[in-house]
Amino acid sequence: VQLQASGGGLVRPGGSLTISCEASGFTLDDHAVGWFRQGPGKAREAVSCIASSVRTAGAKHYDLSVAGRFSVSRDEVKGTVSLRMTEMKPEDTAAYFCAVRMSVADCRDWRQGSFDYWGQGTLVTVSS
Repeated sequence: VQLQASGGGLVRPGGSLTISCEASGFTLDDHAVGWFRQGPGKAREAVSCIASSVRTAGAKHYDLSVAGRFSVSRDEVKGTVSLRMTEMKPEDTAAYFCAVRMSVADCRDWRQGSFDYWGQGTLVTVSS
């Protein structure tokens, strides 16, 4: 199982960016997918989680630090998961990682990072 987060880059404060998560060998439709980030000198933080859209209603969850600014969604055609980030702040600067649960379909205890596979991060820098 390989996951790949992509789409990172440099964005100005207040700007927007969308990053995506893709799996090799399978689509993410039937899996809970989490987004996490780790800023320079910081511990890993939970950002968002989206439940399986096949076995559940596909509920979405957000950390308070990004609620109302970030939006997680699925591309049902591509079988990928995206994180749309708006009103970005310098403190959003981090490497962003996606992770997948292979058997658990929902986002229970997602903040604890209990996911089966993790992808390599994509770097997001918010700076003027």
